[in-house]
Amino acid sequence: MDRETLRLALVVGGLVLAVLLGFGLGRLNPPANPAAAVPTGDAATTGGDHSHAPGTGAHSHDGATVTQGGGDGATGLSVSSAGYTLVPSARELTAGRTGELRFQVRDDRRRAVTRFAVVHDKPMHVIVVRRDLTGYRHLHPTMAADGTWSVPLTPPEPGAWRMYADFTVVADDGRQVAAVLGADLAVPGGYAPQPLPAPATSATVDGFTAAYTGTPEVGRAAPLRFRVTGAGGGAAPLEPYLGAYGHLVALREGDLGYLHVHPEPTRDGDAVTFWLTAPGPGRYRMFLDFQVAGVVRTAEFTLTVA
Repeated sequence: MDRETLRLALVVGGLVLAVLLGFGLGRLNPPANPAAAVPTGDAATTGGDHSHAPGTGAHSHDGATVTQGGGDGATGLSVSSAGYTLVPSARELTAGRTGELRFQVRDDRRRAVTRFAVVHDKPMHVIVVRRDLTGYRHLHPTMAADGTWSVPLTPPEPGAWRMYADFTVVADDGRQVAAVLGADLAVPGGYAPQPLPAPATSATVDGFTAAYTGTPEVGRAAPLRFRVTGAGGGAAPLEPYLGAYGHLVALREGDLGYLHVHPEPTRDGDAVTFWLTAPGPGRYRMFLDFQVAGVVRTAEFTLTVA
């Protein structure tokens, strides 16, 4: 055998040996979590060392890790996020008739979740709204032992509706993970969408007037100060509702991206201050829940963010 042939044989033999050794080591040392090697779905976009503007992306929410559903900070855009999936019942709802909204939250092993943290006095907050941003409802369902949530619901009009489940799961390892999941609901009948009312900074409901000051900005937290006055113009005697003097939900026209903003713990005189971050320009419908004399009312506002 000449020298060149011998050298070629040694190179080929070395490559074969390297392949065999690599295969053997791979079988002896499999990945600790094969599923984690290739992230999928919403979970693939929520990790890492990314930074977020206040109120957007992953952030702290009453001590829990929050995974947002939209790349720009809006939530509720998908049925699955943060390893959890919203599974509504297939029961049909009828306009003008009281039915029952039923659903489960399932983990990535398709198990019904049954451990939820109490946030603002409730373990589950459900928002229901028609796609033209009318018929807003803020509901608090009850959970059965099998993890099925249920709550009575009377859709006032037929059409395409959207539900949002706003909750914080207590995971098997004790972590608290907050998420907002959304799903569409169909109410059979003729759907005549209503145009969005013109933008306004005040709204009247049952003799009370709610008004706000402040200008939301895209990607930056801005304060909105709400004041509620009675028929005589004096400050309304607001009562704590679900642990706060008000709750604010904003929904973006079009994709119905969801923003749930809680107020500062202390009031500024007779004002309730919320910090809101607009995820993008467009028109939004804001819903302010407040309580007076044991009755919860909702003031509605249209907002344009440039």
